[in-house]
Amino acid sequence: MTRPPARGARRLTLLALFTAIALTIFMVEAQIPVPIPIPGVKLGLANIVTVYVMFVLGPGDALLVLSARVFLGAVFSGQMSTLLYSAGGGLLCWLALCLLRRVLSREQIWLCSPVAAIFHNLGQLLVAAGVMKTWAVLAYLPYLVMAGAAAGLFTGLCAQVLIRHLDRLV
Repeated sequence: MTRPPARGARRLTLLALFTAIALTIFMVEAQIPVPIPIPGVKLGLANIVTVYVMFVLGPGDALLVLSARVFLGAVFSGQMSTLLYSAGGGLLCWLALCLLRRVLSREQIWLCSPVAAIFHNLGQLLVAAGVMKTWAVLAYLPYLVMAGAAAGLFTGLCAQVLIRHLDRLV
């Protein structure tokens, strides 16, 4: 008879699995051309994993998976210059998810992803403003808010379905 894995080993395995899934989704999505004529807009499908981990495993684990995905995504895509932008956006996204996790029920998870996507876009623009030393880049925010809200709604609905169907497995 085999012993069940220790809590630490189980957690580490889950975090590695979710990081691998998020990274794979990120890398595949990076290869798909986006039909929207707004530069930098994409669905952000890897965020489905972040939202799932946030609500199932908690904020600390979500930050670990997000951080690993952002760093490894920059390394594997060969675009280390995007690391700062992704980290800034990811951190604001994570903070928004932490706050929303406290006020939304598990049946309302789909609502948090559009807000998180908007905060991700805001974080990236704030980094860009710092790098370029101009606030003019914030003029791009209204376009990113619209695109982020739409993409976030889609990813939020996907995360909601995943949580409903995979909750018993984790």
